[in-house]
Amino acid sequence: MEEMDIPINAEVHCTDGLGGHSTYVVLDPITQEITHLVVKGLHLPHTEFLVPIERVSKSTAHTIQLDCTKAELNEMDHFIKTEFIQSKIPRYTMDPYMAWPYYIPESRVLTLEHEQIPAGEMAVRRGAQVEATDGHVGRVDGFLVNPENEHITHLVLREGHLWGHKDVTIPVSQIDYLEEDIVYLELDKASIEALPSIPIGQ
Repeated sequence: MEEMDIPINAEVHCTDGLGGHSTYVVLDPITQEITHLVVKGLHLPHTEFLVPIERVSKSTAHTIQLDCTKAELNEMDHFIKTEFIQSKIPRYTMDPYMAWPYYIPESRVLTLEHEQIPAGEMAVRRGAQVEATDGHVGRVDGFLVNPENEHITHLVLREGHLWGHKDVTIPVSQIDYLEEDIVYLELDKASIEALPSIPIGQ
């Protein structure tokens, strides 16, 4: 079966119309499997939803089709969980050392946001840096995935890389390890330039 291009920052369509744009893919760095797609909604407050990869019915280099309605998308888990914490913060009217223990408490609400990433997995966004053994080579633009098992086969550098005249597709077997917003390869720049070009769906 033909590999499926999972682009980042692409239009995401539901069965009843445009649902949003892809912002991240969530992957298991051990199994090299994409588990979720993060979709940012079109309307305020532009909530990001965690969409299981099984809900992707097809995709191209520029669009992703889901097998759910927009209403069903809006019922999926949020990628960002917002937590509100009320805190009493001292408001001093004079030097704090002279004022202690006399101060006027000021109530303030603190907002904390947490990415809801399944344990042991990590989110990779468009623009994450890609590093060869001898330096920076480009940024992540998407992934090629085997639709039979959702395993990543290639990392796509479509623009902003050293070889601007072609799409660069790097076998996932050549990824050494991942850190937040950085992908480290086992290849050097010369080896990447010599990789064969793999057609990507339009």
